[in-house]
Amino acid sequence: QGRRERPRRARGDPGAMSESQITKRTVYVGGLAEQVDKKVLEAAFLPFGDLRSVEIPVDMKSGAHRGFGFIEFMEVEDAEDAIDNMHHAELYGRTLRVNLARAANNKPSTESNRPIWADDFFYRKKLQDEGLGVDDEALDA
Repeated sequence: QGRRERPRRARGDPGAMSESQITKRTVYVGGLAEQVDKKVLEAAFLPFGDLRSVEIPVDMKSGAHRGFGFIEFMEVEDAEDAIDNMHHAELYGRTLRVNLARAANNKPSTESNRPIWADDFFYRKKLQDEGLGVDDEALDA
């Protein structure tokens, strides 16, 4: 196997660059059978290149995995090869869905932080339900 040239890092904000690089070399694997664990998933994807990490999120209540996992490869090209070869492949009788993982968006949007009554519709409905109304003329003044 020939040595691959690593992509050069852009100067500037290394955090932003590394995050996009991580998402480009991390694949989402959906449709996992119950029997699949980290070792099985690792063995299935190792032929495509060196793996940095294998994660299978577990449901806290049941203790069983949730039917999907993430594999981070060392190289972007290896992740692309894994997607090309493993998407719609079968593992333990289940058809896998293998795609580039999307970045986790842990930042709540401004909409999700708003209480329900901050929306004018719900506020007006609540007032109506209580037999009150909104003085529209006073609001416009």
